[in-house]
Amino acid sequence: MTNDIIIIARHGKPELSRKVRLNWKEYREWWLKYQISGLKKEQKVPKRLKKWAEKSDIVISSSLLRAMESATLASGREPDFIYEDLVEAPLPSPYLGSIKIRPKSWGTWSRIVWYFGWCDGMESHKSARIRADNMSGILADHSKGGKIIYVSGHGWFNRMLKGSLKKQGWKCKSQNGDLHWSHRRFERPTQKLVKNGN
Repeated sequence: MTNDIIIIARHGKPELSRKVRLNWKEYREWWLKYQISGLKKEQKVPKRLKKWAEKSDIVISSSLLRAMESATLASGREPDFIYEDLVEAPLPSPYLGSIKIRPKSWGTWSRIVWYFGWCDGMESHKSARIRADNMSGILADHSKGGKIIYVSGHGWFNRMLKGSLKKQGWKCKSQNGDLHWSHRRFERPTQKLVKNGN
């Protein structure tokens, strides 16, 4: 029996430096720059991930530049499909006055308050969950017929996709955390393609 396979990878190391200290407002400006920045030059894709990407039948990417560049670097070709709904969940920094901390720390605090309901006009956790559920269905449809799907996405939203795929009966066969170039590999028994009109 063959399996449908979905490999969801986080993008590579970004170009924008995190070695800065910012207040809550400056972090929001930094995040906007991060969202449009690409990859840091001269980095290598992990061998196993590159092998999977090169063997994939379909390459899919978030619409953000760092994800698209990562998809191309890993697979050796342009993405077959680009989805805006694969972009990272938002990080609305809480109002903490003049305190200045690193972007990584802001990311942690922002994710915590966002998870518990603070979105400050941005996409809510509930809306992002719906987006992940819908997107996992699209990825599953792409994989039908025993295809290997490689997806270039983002750290937290990839976690959300994991939950959505597991709810749909997918098994996570391997994973290695949430750092840059990390992955999650999902499999399920092959679903037959249904042709229209039959």
